[in-house]
Amino acid sequence: MISILIAASVGLLVSILLTPYLIRVFSRQGFGQEIREEGPAGHKSKRGTPTMGGVAIIIAMVVGYFVAHLINWMGDDNSSGPSASGLLVLFLGVGLGVVGFLDDFIKIRKQRNLGLNKTAKIVGQVVVGVAFAVLALQFADENGLSPASMNLSYVRDIELIVLPIPLFVLFTLVVISGWSNAVNFTDGLDGLAGGAAAMVLATYVVISFWQARLSCAESPAAACYNVRDPLDLAVVAAAATGACVGFLWWNAAPAKIFMGDTGSLALGGLVAGLSMTTRTELLAIVIGGLFMVEMISVVLQIAVFRTTRRRLFRMAPFHHHFELAGWAETTVIIRFWLLAAICCMFGLGLFYSEQLAGGG
Repeated sequence: MISILIAASVGLLVSILLTPYLIRVFSRQGFGQEIREEGPAGHKSKRGTPTMGGVAIIIAMVVGYFVAHLINWMGDDNSSGPSASGLLVLFLGVGLGVVGFLDDFIKIRKQRNLGLNKTAKIVGQVVVGVAFAVLALQFADENGLSPASMNLSYVRDIELIVLPIPLFVLFTLVVISGWSNAVNFTDGLDGLAGGAAAMVLATYVVISFWQARLSCAESPAAACYNVRDPLDLAVVAAAATGACVGFLWWNAAPAKIFMGDTGSLALGGLVAGLSMTTRTELLAIVIGGLFMVEMISVVLQIAVFRTTRRRLFRMAPFHHHFELAGWAETTVIIRFWLLAAICCMFGLGLFYSEQLAGGG
């Protein structure tokens, strides 16, 4: 529990102190955001706001995680140190963050709203995703548990659904691509994605901690959890939560800096990684319901327009629809945060109720 608190506190502190420094540096370098011409008129005033603030989230998360382990090691000679599961989730988040950073940097240098072309962006996500998928099936512990499982999972592995390795890798890529793009689509209003991501990550702190308390290695009961390193996953999620909250201090409306694809792809990768290593891929759809709705709104908009030549929403992603309907930006943000909180609470309720049912 102490490691979780340290990770969250250090992540928060590093993020809240590092972000204003990045604002000054990026402003001097001219690393300003380009705005879509077809977007809401009120967004044009945001042109030139520093972007790539996701760098602060990534650094704060990594520092928070390792400082928590360092302090734990200094105070306890029996400390096991960073785990395979924790490092793999960090690898996924940082790896996708690098892809996002390249995308942001090209946007800035070429002064356009499009960075990496679709092929290059997909290739980057695939390389990181395949590496994660392959490594996640390695590093079995003394109980034979790897960081991820080839079973499809809800709250625990669904024993009847076992994916062969090629299909598992493909499934992992779908999960990673889905979450990274979902968070990326949500990142369109000041603080919207950062606040929602903080709630989802905090939910995973609770879930991982609960799994650690009822680990099958510690309590071999029918309703226990076969997760390799649940407590360390809670430390990762806590560090990332603190990093998001610290960044939100500067990213809340009116934003002084945007996270850019650097932050949104990294956060999407973290959610994907945590869902797979905690064996909650299907439950994550509920917990991150806001992100799912935003992504689905884009898919529906494209599908309806291509088939009928009419628009289902005034603009996609979904949050822009309400802006164009006359809602103030802060109203959209706060109400969407409330929706994100409801999804997280509902997800936790499902997790807890399944535990009460005895895993049956």
